Amino acid sequence: MRFRAASSVSRLLAAIAFALLSGGATAQQAVDPTLFEIPTGQVAPTFLTVDIELMFTQSQFGQRIGQSYAQGRDELASENGRIAQALREEELALAAQRSEMDVAVFREEAVAFDEKAQAIRRAQDAKERALEETLSLGRDQFLSATRPILGELMVERGAFAILDRRSVLLSLGSIDVTEYAIVKIDATIGDGAQMTPMQTPDTTTEDIPEN
Repeated sequence: MRFRAASSVSRLLAAIAFALLSGGATAQQAVDPTLFEIPTGQVAPTFLTVDIELMFTQSQFGQRIGQSYAQGRDELASENGRIAQALREEELALAAQRSEMDVAVFREEAVAFDEKAQAIRRAQDAKERALEETLSLGRDQFLSATRPILGELMVERGAFAILDRRSVLLSLGSIDVTEYAIVKIDATIGDGAQMTPMQTPDTTTEDIPEN
């Protein structure tokens, strides 16, 4: 009898525990979905992504800036090549005269040549920095000009944020609107040539010293 009573009590406790657990699970199921429930007639807020680098390089605005930068780099490279060749020839000419020159005079000439070469290097480095800064300012202007366009796109799609795709770990391809953004940017501002440019850096440099 005691065994039967104990078994009955065990079964009763097990039934109560099961009922409590089942009730807890039911309550949990009734609460959790409300965290993700979408009100009737409303669309869930969404994120959109764009590839900012691609948007810049493939838009008319970005291509204009990129082409101008590339042309500037080519011109600077050619100029540096001409200067390097001229300095090399001058250095060889000075070395050839060494045996015919007084030691003190040659030393003065060598120091003067070295100072000239250093001044030219500083001038060319300044030109390169100015060119890089011009590219940076062009990017800043692009982002400033396209921000309201992307804002309109965000509203059109019912989103509440646009993220840089490169900062997103995982996403659905359907939320990327880079191509559509490029079309909208081109249609709105074109290559941006008519816009007032941002203040550009002073690209003037010290004159290259003469012999």
